[in-house]
Amino acid sequence: MAKLLLTHTPLARTTYYGAAALKRLGELVDVVLHDKDAPLDPKGVIAAAKDCDFIIADRATAVPAEVFAGLPKLKVVMRSAIDIRNIDQAAASKAGVLVTHAEAGFVPSVVELTVGFLVDLSRGISRASTQYRDGQKPEIKVGRQLSGSTVGIVGYGRISRALAPVLAAMGMKVTVSDPYAQVDDRRFTKLSMDELLASADYVISLAIANEETENLFDAKAFARMKSDAFFINMSRGNLVDEGALAKVLSEGRIAGAAMDVGRAPDQMPSPELARLPNVIATPHIGGLTPPASESQAFDTVRQVEALVKGEMPPGTANPKDWTRR
Repeated sequence: MAKLLLTHTPLARTTYYGAAALKRLGELVDVVLHDKDAPLDPKGVIAAAKDCDFIIADRATAVPAEVFAGLPKLKVVMRSAIDIRNIDQAAASKAGVLVTHAEAGFVPSVVELTVGFLVDLSRGISRASTQYRDGQKPEIKVGRQLSGSTVGIVGYGRISRALAPVLAAMGMKVTVSDPYAQVDDRRFTKLSMDELLASADYVISLAIANEETENLFDAKAFARMKSDAFFINMSRGNLVDEGALAKVLSEGRIAGAAMDVGRAPDQMPSPELARLPNVIATPHIGGLTPPASESQAFDTVRQVEALVKGEMPPGTANPKDWTRR
């Protein structure tokens, strides 16, 4: 029987992987579990995955070049998510190791949280609730109606394509900016990013994180936004110049922001931003619902099912470089 290391800590295993997927995994391969509370470092991965054929890596575990050098039997590294940036794919390809990722089973959950942010920013729900809880009389402010407002979505991938129809059904005018995507739905208007930023009441960051989008939202981008506009980041912290965002928020040059991601460890919002009074922040929970987590966990199970049959698994990132077979 093939051998597999699941790198998740006990808490991450319960929260992000689940008993049902783990049970099925154990029927297919000999599973090695990580039972410490702290994530494995590269040396720990090498020690734990000795004689393993496969690794399923969680988002807190880096898999750099030294892991491939230290594990000559390793054939495949799988991610139980779509983001594989914690895996050195170039080093994996050089070593002949296959890298795979799960599909985006989190899309409905992220869409729902985004809508929640839009409502909260517009109506001050968490602000009023916090003031009540602190024994204060909440300040009564006139809210904003989403219907009739303009929302600008930067990036037109899977989440955006699911989110945009929901917002349109709520009566919002939907604009989209993505130089690499075609927008065929007549309900949505494709704009340049500058045009989108200047016209939107809400700007939602949903572009992919890569070198091109690093600090896509910088001081110049925030300066183009309307002073009463809100910014929402549902992609990755890498897209945002956090110093620039903190400055415009502190100076009241935009109305506020909401974020589920940031540059803090584990892709969480940075505390410096999260503590600002006109910010709503959640600790990277967009895809943290049982259906979303189970969907991605079972994607890795399906990959293992294919591997033990000698087949190419779904979700491969570097199939042409896979020589350790």
